[in-house]
Amino acid sequence: MSSGFTPTGSPPVIAGGLLLGPMLRYVDDTSASIWVETAASCTVEIRSGTEAWQAATFVAHGHHYALVEVWGLEAGSLRPYTVHLDGDLVWPIEDGFPGSMISTLDPAKEPRLAFGSCRTSVSHDESGNRTHGIDAMRAYALSMAAPGHGHWPDLMLFLGDQVYADSTSDEMQEFIRRRRNIKEAPGPELKDFEEYAHLYRLAWSDPANRWLLSTLPSAMIFDDHDIRDDWNSSLGWKHKMQETSWWHQRIVSGLGSYWIYQHLGNLSPVQRAADPLWQRIVNHTGLGEFDLSADLDEFAKRVESVPESYSWSFCRDWDEVRLIVVDSRAARKLEPERRALLDPVEIAWLDEQMRGGFRHLLIGTSLPFLLPMGLHHVESWDEAISNPNRGRLRSWLGERLRRRFDLEHWAAFQRSFQEVARFATEVADGQRGPAPQTVTFLSGDVHFSYVSEVEREGGSRILQAVCSPIRNPLPPFLRYFAAALAFGPAVPFGAWMASLAHVPNPPFAWKLIKGPWFDNNLAILEASADGLALSWLAGVARDKNPAHPGLKTVATASLGTRRDGALQQDPPAGR
Repeated sequence: MSSGFTPTGSPPVIAGGLLLGPMLRYVDDTSASIWVETAASCTVEIRSGTEAWQAATFVAHGHHYALVEVWGLEAGSLRPYTVHLDGDLVWPIEDGFPGSMISTLDPAKEPRLAFGSCRTSVSHDESGNRTHGIDAMRAYALSMAAPGHGHWPDLMLFLGDQVYADSTSDEMQEFIRRRRNIKEAPGPELKDFEEYAHLYRLAWSDPANRWLLSTLPSAMIFDDHDIRDDWNSSLGWKHKMQETSWWHQRIVSGLGSYWIYQHLGNLSPVQRAADPLWQRIVNHTGLGEFDLSADLDEFAKRVESVPESYSWSFCRDWDEVRLIVVDSRAARKLEPERRALLDPVEIAWLDEQMRGGFRHLLIGTSLPFLLPMGLHHVESWDEAISNPNRGRLRSWLGERLRRRFDLEHWAAFQRSFQEVARFATEVADGQRGPAPQTVTFLSGDVHFSYVSEVEREGGSRILQAVCSPIRNPLPPFLRYFAAALAFGPAVPFGAWMASLAHVPNPPFAWKLIKGPWFDNNLAILEASADGLALSWLAGVARDKNPAHPGLKTVATASLGTRRDGALQQDPPAGR
């Protein structure tokens, strides 16, 4: 598959005061939300045909934003739009890409989703491709922009590490050096809101990706690198961060900027109307632009200290398909005696959302729920020995291993794993309403992709599909290590270690049915009456021009329904 498209414009300079965006975020059958960052205070207007919708900008730490709610649209419609600032046309620009479109949901149409995680913001030239590979999202954007491209996704779901606040590019570090001494803490990592704002601009201003985000609805959930590696992995990790001189400003800036750049667009108009920060913006009646800075910082401080006070999770329904996106980072309980991946408020919310009555139930979580069995056993063992009740030496060793090898997925929070496994099984067995055809976890994070399935005699299929990375591949030598740890001798050895530590057995067994592979890719999921069809797409060099890659299919999986206890899936290669 090749894009056949060559953009004509050059780089991330947007005229007319539009610094970032437009980004098409929440879309349903009759409304759409369009987000922008502007250079100054203004009125942002979205026009489509003879209709127009407006919103005034608000300011946070010197940066200006607006989210325009477009309403009264026709279900299943496709219509172009333009962006105007104080009446002046600023989008689209002449860069060779098609005009931006709003595509509303068609209730009668089966949904199609793109998903993936882990995307670094480095150049798309030969140097960037050599160190980080071809950006799969960008290759997909070029393919979408080609004449005749047909079947667009209804949603782009980003499952974490949209930005890397702790592992910055040369370009980001140049910006940091212009502001402060990069040799002083936190060094080349992000320090404040201003640096987060620049990082988001680097991530989303490439012409191809900017166009993609302007015409393809997106939803997002953070993972650790959006804040810092191993974020909330343990109480010891958190205490270590709190002892630094810079962590408080980092977490406040990270959560505040996440609310603006990522979370705000996840919400439906009704959900946004109930959000206290959004209420402050839309209820502003004073003169001039509303300054959200103080409210945003207070909000971030509160959410960091009392995670139960706010939920970052959200849920979307498409007629017979439900997508639940759950926060597996900020909502953690870290005290050893209460350790859980989801706090009581979050687990209660997830319990309520995981219901039958849908053909397919999708659960988006940045961390794979079903890790490869070997890795699952190792992480559950590590959690057990890290408990201070197991003795000082064992606890010290477990904590060191946890941080060194990122042993902090669902398996390392056994209380939450067991609870959610029960939810999934009850849904699949028809105990929470009519059983769906599939219960499927969508995840990223681990820097390799695969599909696993729970071994069951009947009922709904319980599946795990992983797409990682979009652009941040493991070095070759680490790929062999990861494969051995996850799928090789670590499987029986890990099970033996977990049994020695008296870890409860998982409530079910699962097996790999596809993978692993380590390419940069973007996954496409299509739901239908016959099951789920998934494909993983990667960029491929074309015409010796690193800036204009084509697109290839890395893997596919056809996950049909159960019939008489038999699993319907892709035949082995070669048949």
